[in-house]
Amino acid sequence: MWGMTTEQKSIGSGYGAETTAREVIGETRLDGAIAVVTGGYAGVGLETTRALSAAGATVIVPARTLDKARAGLAGLERVEIESLDLFEPASVDAFAARFLASGRPIHMLVNNAGIMATPLVRDARGFESQFATNHLGHFQLTARLWPALQKAQGARVVSLSSRGHRRASVDLEDAHFERRAYDKWVAYGQSKTANVLFALALDARGEEQGVRAFSVHPGAILTDLVRSLPEEELKATVAAVTPGGVKNVEQGAATSVWCAVSKQLDGMGGVYCEDVDIAEAVAADFQGPGGVRPWAVDRELAERLWEKSEGWTGVRFG
Repeated sequence: MWGMTTEQKSIGSGYGAETTAREVIGETRLDGAIAVVTGGYAGVGLETTRALSAAGATVIVPARTLDKARAGLAGLERVEIESLDLFEPASVDAFAARFLASGRPIHMLVNNAGIMATPLVRDARGFESQFATNHLGHFQLTARLWPALQKAQGARVVSLSSRGHRRASVDLEDAHFERRAYDKWVAYGQSKTANVLFALALDARGEEQGVRAFSVHPGAILTDLVRSLPEEELKATVAAVTPGGVKNVEQGAATSVWCAVSKQLDGMGGVYCEDVDIAEAVAADFQGPGGVRPWAVDRELAERLWEKSEGWTGVRFG
């Protein structure tokens, strides 16, 4: 199943940390293409929607808060707003059923929405909210939309991760903090590692069917994602993780858009990207801010997480 895998190392893309989403697209036209961008109405997601729409794509934006989505997306062309709450499995299924009923393909699925460092909250299944929203919600969504991705013949799935993956691997024996003490940053790191592992395993499954997957660290950007943090903690966190400075949303969306549209990545997949290039694989104890840690690119762990995720959600691909 794993086939030929793309090496986790820079391809010398020619871009960098200051590249914007519009610069990545350049003169590329996406007329007729259909994209789905979860959370595509605020922050990095909104800029992703804006860049894809400006290049001619039709962008479906599933949103938990419809009024906020309408306000954020006002004036953009070829944008459709849909109702979706990743924390509610029935909502995920309902959105996917509505989309599949339209008979349209999906050329780009950008799993962008997420929450960060929230207090302990459990969904109706008892699952920890960051893992349930950031990973399991998108796992279920992608599985339900799989027929539309296959129909596109060359689709890409972009999984928004974070440099936060370096905080924790995935504890498959206690992913939902039923036995260990809850730590909001460990929970966040675990969910972001899960995003990388999901892209790795998804790409292995999708390659033969023309569906490639990538995971992305957008960069440190001050958006609504930090709303759960007290001001002092926010300042300390920013200082700790942004030696290269904070990006604006135009720069933050660049790597997502690159993974979704760039011909530089044709024939590639399953890799973790940052600063509009494939990131370098680094050691577990690497002290620098960049790179992808070993536990996030562990194929065996990716397979075990996949199997567990099928069990947790009751959803299988294809």
